[in-house]
Amino acid sequence: MSASISIGQSLLRRGVLLHLNPTSLSFTQQVRTLRRRTEASSMSYDKQLAAAKKAASVAARLCQKVQKALLQSDVQSKSDKSPVTVADYGSQALISFILQKEFPSMPFSLVAEEDSGDLRKEESRETLHRIMELVNETLASDGTIDTSPLSEEDVLVAIDKGISEGGSQGQHWVLDPIDGTKGFLRGDQYAIALALLDEGKVVLGVLACPNLPLASIADNDQTISEDKVGCLFSAQVGAGTYMQSLDGSLTTKVQVSSTENPEDASVFESYEAAHSSHDLSSSIARKLGVKAPPVRIDSQAKYGALSRGDGAIYLRFPRKGYREKIWDHAAGYIVVAEAGGVAADAAGNSLDFSRGRYLDLDTGIVVTNQKLMPALLKAVQESINERASSL
Repeated sequence: MSASISIGQSLLRRGVLLHLNPTSLSFTQQVRTLRRRTEASSMSYDKQLAAAKKAASVAARLCQKVQKALLQSDVQSKSDKSPVTVADYGSQALISFILQKEFPSMPFSLVAEEDSGDLRKEESRETLHRIMELVNETLASDGTIDTSPLSEEDVLVAIDKGISEGGSQGQHWVLDPIDGTKGFLRGDQYAIALALLDEGKVVLGVLACPNLPLASIADNDQTISEDKVGCLFSAQVGAGTYMQSLDGSLTTKVQVSSTENPEDASVFESYEAAHSSHDLSSSIARKLGVKAPPVRIDSQAKYGALSRGDGAIYLRFPRKGYREKIWDHAAGYIVVAEAGGVAADAAGNSLDFSRGRYLDLDTGIVVTNQKLMPALLKAVQESINERASSL
């Protein structure tokens, strides 16, 4: 017991032991558990964040190359009928490979969108070969990654590392290799979204947004001028959110909008009406008194733009029965949170990324600053209840 008291007194001086019961038979175990949690909360993820930024940036270069030369044959059909491109697979293969190479001695767990099932089919051999070529060309042109060329099987294995189920124990990378596939195919916004979970909590996130202007899009202008686009957002728990250009400019710390008056707020929502109810968002905006028209953007680029104050509110209300995947929000969530924002479901519950590949939510996701959240949640509930009563 003396050892327990010594450990306890040490931690107590740091203000973290007030809820423990020193008469409990499991006091030693309680102290050790709390010590692990305390160490985890103060742990630096600098190396992981640097690796994530590197991996996402390299993948972004592959995606940019493919988008410029987009061919009809690049598009396949997934079971949910959404488009997927060679860039989707190539991005996942690259990021999976780079992360494993950066941390060769660490257990590797990746929760990602794609698997190689379709690529292993006979009719996909040409597509697989092109993906392999693109991956190798991108690795070679980067110059900082020492590796032999990957084979087709190497690429397939790297893609299939993404089958992890995640969960509340250990560390898990979370990846959407191209978030906003329809935007990608239109030549509009998309993002490479990479996050890290540690014991079920998002501890870092990176958003590479190749087509997002470096300047604010608050005026609804998403016009692409090639020398003024390409943003990389990065965030680490307790360390804030930073933005830089994808070509490697100096980082700038960013903050969400400080708007307190809903009338002055601008609202982000999904570009595609099929992805989120524009009618419900309009009802919420009217209740808040929002004057500006909604800004509609594909992908988690919305989170990035919100983190630097381009807008004040993000609303997402997918169709009934849709289950949100963690890779669609993990990176964006911490990018906004570390910039001073708040994300919750429609009932005000915090987002829980510890339950596997899906988020269990009440109706939808709302994101804003801390001052606007109470009024926003009130308007959300009123609009949802009105919609339900009208059915």
